[in-house]
Amino acid sequence: MRRARRPPSPLPQRDGLDAARIRLPAQGPWETVRDYLVRKLNRLPPERIDEMLRQERFVTLDGPIAPDAKFLPNTLVWFHRELPDEVPVPFEIEVVYSDDDIVVADKPHFLATTPRGGHVRQTALVRLRHALGFRDLAPVHRLDRVTAGLLLFVTRRELRAPYQQLFQRRLVRKEYEAVAPYDPSLELPRTVRSHIVKKRGVLTAKEVPGPPNAETHVELLDHADGLGRYRLLPTTGRTHQLRVHMTSLGVPILGDTFYPEVRETAPDDFTRPLQLLARALEFDDPVTGERRRFESRRELAAWSDHPAWLSGRA
Repeated sequence: MRRARRPPSPLPQRDGLDAARIRLPAQGPWETVRDYLVRKLNRLPPERIDEMLRQERFVTLDGPIAPDAKFLPNTLVWFHRELPDEVPVPFEIEVVYSDDDIVVADKPHFLATTPRGGHVRQTALVRLRHALGFRDLAPVHRLDRVTAGLLLFVTRRELRAPYQQLFQRRLVRKEYEAVAPYDPSLELPRTVRSHIVKKRGVLTAKEVPGPPNAETHVELLDHADGLGRYRLLPTTGRTHQLRVHMTSLGVPILGDTFYPEVRETAPDDFTRPLQLLARALEFDDPVTGERRRFESRRELAAWSDHPAWLSGRA
């Protein structure tokens, strides 16, 4: 049985962001919509919700919600969330390829993939929606905020599922590069397999006993002056997998503020970025059937100019 298609938002995008949507419960003790909103949106002071209702910022398919509107079970409500103050990320996102169906972007370090928490406008998705004008642009996969490199987006919602399935079925060859200490005693190439868990609310992931759920092939491409340049080929996509596996080998990636130990950094500190780059994506296009390969144009600063990276100039 096919699920009913969700109705489109009656509110236009704002700052490249879709309106938030909530559904009123089927039953409850609330006499008015306002009463439910006060409970549901408990991070907002009640007086702020009252102000938003007066400004007609909460709407249904039938129009704005009145401040004294009666509670209507199962009603859909849309509104635009309050945007946090953000430190601008002073690096540009580049487009490697674009057509009517997909966009391949080359993300800089420190730019989140999608809005979350304190990162909303300073994200790859919002910047690209502004720059390209694709209202329904959506990512097919994600990169950590501190990781640079290639991201695949689709331009229409109906395309998201077939491209996401490529990643879910492990049909995408993902190549990463990293700069880390060079250990002549470390035998490479090798494939690292382990069981990685990442608990909600905990910054870092960790390896624990259990059947492997994460696999990374690690190769040494070059080394000089005590540093190595590595190619990382993950066949799974666990959170922080590459960073955890490199740390487990005794060669944590340069610039990593989570592994082997957490180090606090200021929100406006854009120096010494994590030296991890999503270098290439390769797959059979589910729409056209052609073989696709895209490569990042970025270089890892700690390899090309280590003193400049170390001093924060690169």
